[in-house]
Amino acid sequence: MKIVRYLLIGIVFGITLTKAEIISWYRIYEMFRFQSFHMYGVIGTAVVLGIIITQIIKRTNMKDANGKSIMIVPKERSISRYLFGGIIFGLGWALTGACPGPLFILLGNGVGVILVVIASALLGTYTYGLVKDKLPH
Repeated sequence: MKIVRYLLIGIVFGITLTKAEIISWYRIYEMFRFQSFHMYGVIGTAVVLGIIITQIIKRTNMKDANGKSIMIVPKERSISRYLFGGIIFGLGWALTGACPGPLFILLGNGVGVILVVIASALLGTYTYGLVKDKLPH
C-alpha cells in the first residue's frame, strides 16, 4: 500500500511540474539567459518554503510517517563544498537542459533521449560512492 501512496504522490508531482512548465527546456534556457523570471520565481518560492518548513520541523519536534522524530543534523560549512558542488550541478543542468528532479517526469512525458541523462546520473552517483572517502568533504 505504501508504494501506491508514493506512486500517486509522484504522479501528482509530475503533473504539477509539467503544467507549471518547470520541466520545459525553453523555460530553463530563458532562465540561464536571464530572459524570464518564471524559473527564478519557482526556485525562490521553493527556497523560502524550505526554510519555513525546516524551522517548523525543528521547533515542533515533528515526526515522520513512521512516527520517528525528524533529526536535522548540522553539516560542516565549507565554501569549497558548496562552490564545487554548485558548479558541477549547474554545468550538468545547463548541458542537459534538465534539473535532476524531473528526469523521470521528462521520461513520462515522452522525452526518450532523457534516458541517456538518467544513465549518466546513475553512473555519476555510483562513481561518487566509490570515491567519496577520498574527496575533501
